[in-house]
Amino acid sequence: MTLPDDIPYVLQSAAGGIVTLTLNRGSRFNPLSLAMIEALDAALISVAADPTARVIVLAANGPGFCAGHDLKEMRQQTGNAAWAQTLFSRCNRLMQRLLEIPQPVIARVHGIATAAGCQLVSMCDLAVAAETASFALPGVNIGVFCSTPAVGVARNMARKHALEMLLTGDPITAAEAASRGLVNRAVPAALLDATVQHYAQRIAGRSRPVVALGKQTFYAQLGLPLASAYELAATAMTRNLGYADAAVGMEAFLGKHTAQWSDL
Repeated sequence: MTLPDDIPYVLQSAAGGIVTLTLNRGSRFNPLSLAMIEALDAALISVAADPTARVIVLAANGPGFCAGHDLKEMRQQTGNAAWAQTLFSRCNRLMQRLLEIPQPVIARVHGIATAAGCQLVSMCDLAVAAETASFALPGVNIGVFCSTPAVGVARNMARKHALEMLLTGDPITAAEAASRGLVNRAVPAALLDATVQHYAQRIAGRSRPVVALGKQTFYAQLGLPLASAYELAATAMTRNLGYADAAVGMEAFLGKHTAQWSDL
């Protein structure tokens, strides 16, 4: 089923500093077509600039979370190297955007997340999955190895676990995804929203500039040698101590009262 282009690819709602972005092609398992990639990237850019947005929940409509790239679209473009380069370049930009925006992003995974959909989960800062969800890198089954999804997934789990998914194409359960580090928690479907909201509300209740600096520093130091990582982190903490909210937070802790962050 193909929906008209005037139906949004991504829905957006907000409450209490929590912005929910919902993939809206559920009848097709929300494939990452070029249009979907561009719509989600544009939404992330918009939310990133919103000073009232403190955390993002990435959700999806329909029975699955995201089935990866749109195979119908890809098949129509077989042999068109320029189109393929554009697709993967823009998808790469989207995946990196998730790390670069100041707000933490929580993936709410209620169903399958395969190929680039699994990659999408891996690039979110946190992820909560229903026990009914499953994850796979099945490209090898159709002759298209999941090389770009592997970039994110291999940065979440051990090398041999990632290669098992890549080389066999076999799915793993939500519980296996949690034990391997791809998601934070696997919970009964009835508890999915409550668990996501628990994380989101905890983050939304923290200082926005402090969280933004912490997220930026965390990813920046990961690829550095140990000494360089500590140097970067020390510079970030020195900067952090100059924030008004650092004084607010320490005074609240020492005075045994609740901090009132400057940006709330």
